[in-house]
Amino acid sequence: METHLSLSLMMQTLMRPLKVLFTLPNSREILKDFPAAIICKFRSSGQTCVCANRIYVHSSVYADFASRLANRVSQFKVGNGLEEGVTHGPLIHPRAAEKVERHVEDAVSKGAQIMVGGKKIENTAFFVPTVLCDVPANALLASEETFGPLAALTKFETEDEVIRMANDTDFGLAGYFFSRDIGRVWRVAERLEVGMVGVNSPVVGQAVTPFGGIKESGLGREGGPRGINEFMNEKLIVFGGIGGKL
Repeated sequence: METHLSLSLMMQTLMRPLKVLFTLPNSREILKDFPAAIICKFRSSGQTCVCANRIYVHSSVYADFASRLANRVSQFKVGNGLEEGVTHGPLIHPRAAEKVERHVEDAVSKGAQIMVGGKKIENTAFFVPTVLCDVPANALLASEETFGPLAALTKFETEDEVIRMANDTDFGLAGYFFSRDIGRVWRVAERLEVGMVGVNSPVVGQAVTPFGGIKESGLGREGGPRGINEFMNEKLIVFGGIGGKL
């Protein structure tokens, strides 16, 4: 009887991503970067692997940020992308819309509030772009990727607190934050347990940069000069006895 043993290691192209976006203490400038937050969460109806899954906002700007975000999202129009005025299309499958609905219902049952949206269009793959505020740390969406148009807001007070919350996950693909303090920028970027960091930018992936995560978000990188390494085999050749007797 022949036994076959197959051992495989998932590379970053089979990722389990979870992403986070946050503003930092005394970062009222976040309101100037508001469009970046919209892009980071709602592009492609939240269906890119680097869309923010959790959004932490400092208490000093929380109410203003949440109000502006809800107001902007309420202007989105869901429908056929070929129709004039439509801003967001369907999710990849009706089951995807059901997952977003499940995340909303779970968060609300644990204390979150719906500011806008919060429902799927029955018998379709469409989900109305949604903003939740006061999302608790034990909400399902804090540990599962939503992959849909759901912005989940949580308030925080200190830098240490938000970094602890951001890193409290088994995943680590990408993280984004907004700050004008250059010292804080370097400190926080180094402390975030993710493979890619966007500072005041909603975009982290380019052909010339390494793309990939850490923890359970995969191994290895694609893109950039080092991307070719994933397709190469390294060989060691050790020489000895050259010029002498063997």
